[in-house]
Amino acid sequence: MTVHHPQTPQFFLTSPSACPYLPGQAERKVFTHLVGDRAPGLLDLLSQGGFRRSQNIAYRPACERCRACVSVRILVDEFRPGRSMRRVLARNADLVGRMSEPSPSSEQYSLFRRYLDDRHTHGGMSEMSVLDYAMMVEDSQVDTRLIQYRRRGPDSAFSTASDGDLVAVALSDVMGDGVSMVYSFFEPTETARSLGTYMILDHIERTRRMGLPYLYLGYWVNGSRKMDYKIRFQPQEHLMAKGWERYEG
Repeated sequence: MTVHHPQTPQFFLTSPSACPYLPGQAERKVFTHLVGDRAPGLLDLLSQGGFRRSQNIAYRPACERCRACVSVRILVDEFRPGRSMRRVLARNADLVGRMSEPSPSSEQYSLFRRYLDDRHTHGGMSEMSVLDYAMMVEDSQVDTRLIQYRRRGPDSAFSTASDGDLVAVALSDVMGDGVSMVYSFFEPTETARSLGTYMILDHIERTRRMGLPYLYLGYWVNGSRKMDYKIRFQPQEHLMAKGWERYEG
């Protein structure tokens, strides 16, 4: 009888490049491929070790002289929004979020381009074409969902027919112990809504309803203003040298 053992994943290391978060620092990443039937289980395992997904690649920082990137996950059952976050929820009560299979559209790409052109003009994603965007959404062998947030119409409680304009989108993975927000973007002119905060609050509630304990937010970089928002959602856990540790700063 021949016994087929699952293939051991191979890990690779990128060359150094300029860090997008801390001036004067260089970043490197270790990564592996997520392929086949084993991809969901491998992602679950690697997420416990601080990896993130981008299409069919799981990666984590492996910088030689810096350990500023810290993996963050929210304890959803214990989370309670403060006064400012409750105001954000109230300001967005006129939106409806629809979760579906990851399917790209020209409407999504138009919103994605407006977001990049306003917020990330010189970022690594700034030159993404419509095909690049479609691959980002579709190229996944794990349980990935697309959540689209639209203005609520008069019949939105019953059907999608009266849903209004698209104002925000989140691409998220459902794993064994939680939900991971892979990427999100929103209408840059709707600054009063605080849509980035709203989508995290909405994901906390969705994760809680799924009966899962954690919402994974990726990396927090102490000293990077781009990442300061993540520390507001407490209680949360940070992945440290000895494992996940509770953080309440």
